Amino acid sequence: MLKTFQISGNKLCEAEEGGTAVWLFIGPSDEEKKRLIGEFKLDEHTLNSALDPDEPARLEFEPEHLAVIFKYPKNYSAQDQFLFKVSSLGLFLFKDKLIIIMKDDIPLFEGKLFNHIESFRQVFLKVIYKSISHFMGHLRVIVMITDEIERKISISTENRYLLNLFSLEKSLVYYLNAINANEVVFGKIKNNAGRIELSPHDIEFLDDILIENAQCYKQAEIYSNILASLMDARASIVSNNLNILMKTLNVITISIMVPTFVVSAFSMNVGIPMARHPNAFWIILLLAAISVGGVTIWWFFILRSLHKNNKF
Repeated sequence: MLKTFQISGNKLCEAEEGGTAVWLFIGPSDEEKKRLIGEFKLDEHTLNSALDPDEPARLEFEPEHLAVIFKYPKNYSAQDQFLFKVSSLGLFLFKDKLIIIMKDDIPLFEGKLFNHIESFRQVFLKVIYKSISHFMGHLRVIVMITDEIERKISISTENRYLLNLFSLEKSLVYYLNAINANEVVFGKIKNNAGRIELSPHDIEFLDDILIENAQCYKQAEIYSNILASLMDARASIVSNNLNILMKTLNVITISIMVPTFVVSAFSMNVGIPMARHPNAFWIILLLAAISVGGVTIWWFFILRSLHKNNKF
């Protein structure tokens, strides 16, 4: 799918192809790929790299344009099972236009960031900055999900929530690798600012991008370390919840076994006391109830003794 934009009134507006400054290709078809290779002279390998989520971030100088492949967070869906993935985005900067190639359709030009634009080179830099904001937004979502899962783990005896945390931890590893790779590319862009013909204002904005990306990496690293360090503790919580449940079930089982034994003893096909007593049925039930009470009192004193020992 192709969308074309032009800068009008310091804003990026969607327009027809004639005189456009920004070309956005979303999941380009085979015909659009042939056009990009034939008309715009894009390298086929670099074009495919912009659509490959596993492609490493890099910067390349071609004869007629600059090619930048960097990483951005992929839109999350319920099918991902709490696994946040990354994808690739390609920026191809010409002297008179900017071509953006991406696999997924994301709201790239939304927000106040694109309200004041003077050149398509600023669009080039602001798209990069947008990816950092996208990473930061996903990190906040991951923290919210982690807090909710932690509350569920405190009362859970299943491994399902632990597996969700493992997926989130894996996502943070992906994000750390992607953010670090982007930082290398952004540094190369700054080193070649003169060759790319960036203005002093653009270079200042690029410095802000490097600072924001470094902060984003640090934040992702902190979240990753916290999640990894507390994983064993959360696994112990699940194990402890299971032990408490098993202890409760054992108490219930023993409490049921004692009255069952009393009733079974009087149900044998042999001569037993009170076999002809008119109130034998009620006496047996009374003995069963007394046995339940006895076991309950016994367990009460045992648990009370254990509690005192743990307290001191």
